[in-house]
Amino acid sequence: MNVIRGFATTFKHVLEDPVTIQYPDEERKFAARYKGRHHLRRYENGLEKCIGCSLCAAACPADAIWVEASENTDEERFSPGERYAKTYEINMLRCIFCGYCEDACPTQAVELGHEFRMSFTDRRDAIYVKDMLIDPPPAGMPGTPQAVEPGKFNRSIPDMPDAK
Repeated sequence: MNVIRGFATTFKHVLEDPVTIQYPDEERKFAARYKGRHHLRRYENGLEKCIGCSLCAAACPADAIWVEASENTDEERFSPGERYAKTYEINMLRCIFCGYCEDACPTQAVELGHEFRMSFTDRRDAIYVKDMLIDPPPAGMPGTPQAVEPGKFNRSIPDMPDAK
C-alpha cells in the first residue's frame, strides 16, 4: 500500500512543469532586499563617503571588516570630513552578509549590492580591499585624492546635496 502511495506522489509531480533554472543562460530574480557584495559609495563631486569612523567594523558580528583611518589635508582630500579610510578591508570568507555594516554607517558609504558571483581560489583573494570596493568617480569628476580650497570642508559628516 505504501509503495502505491509513493508511486502516486511521483507520478503526480511528473506532470508538473519543472522549476529548474538553466543557470548561465537564465538568472534567478532576487528580492529587492537581497544583500550581496559590498560597495563603498562616493558623493557626486567624486569624494568618498567613508570618513573612517570604523562603526561598520564595530557593528560586524563576524569581525570581517578592518578600517584604518587617516587625516585629510586640503592638498590631499579623500572625503569631506576630517578623516578618511586609509585602509578598508572586508574578509568575504568571514562575512555573513547581515547588513549591520550598512545600517551602522552614518554617511551611507557602505552599501550591499545585488552581486552574488564571488568565487575564490585562494584565501587572500577573499579579502576585498578599498580599491576593489569603491565605486569609480562620476563621469567628468576627479577621483581621490583631490586638492581643495582651505577650510571648505570642516565637518566630519558634511551637508552634501545627495546625502539622504
